[in-house]
Formats: sequence, C-alpha cells, structure tokens
Amino acid sequence: MTEFKLVLPQEPRKFPLGKISLTANALLNLQMQDMSDCLTRHAHGDWGDEPEKVRQGNEFALSYGGLFLSVYHDRNGVKFWIMTDTHRKTTTMLLPEDY
Repeated sequence: MTEFKLVLPQEPRKFPLGKISLTANALLNLQMQDMSDCLTRHAHGDWGDEPEKVRQGNEFALSYGGLFLSVYHDRNGVKFWIMTDTHRKTTTMLLPEDY
C-alpha cells in the first residue's frame, strides 16, 4: 500500500475547497509536496500560470460565483490544474489530459 499525506491549506482561505480529490494520473505523475504547496496557493487566490483573462474570471468568481481554475507546474515541469467547482463542494487536481 502506498501512503501519502496531502497537507490542506490553513485559514484564512479565500473560499471553501470542499472535498479534495485527484485523478489517478495526477497521483502517479506529480509529487505530493508540489500538489500540497499549489493547493495552498490556489486556496489563497494565487492562480498560478493563468493568463490575465482567466485570472480576472477567477477574481469575478470570488464575488459572484463560478468555477476557479489554477494552472501550476511541478518541480519536474509537469503542468497540472486545480479546479474548484461553482458550488465550492469539490476541488480536483488533474493533468490537462485528464479533462
């Protein structure tokens, strides 16, 4: 059995994360520490490597509702996404090809 620990971001967060999940592909290809660090960034409104238009959409979603999408790269340069749904019930970490 493989054991791993995902460290959840501390308060204050900009929004609730809900249930946190990750795809099998993300689990196999990303370092847990990188996912934990980026989850904290996501929860505090650091949207990663998003273009300005998407950043503005995330900021709009903070006030009026909507999906949050952040783009990050792990220590090996692997691109991954963190998405929080509109209702803040689920946050998912995935690789772009998982979408």
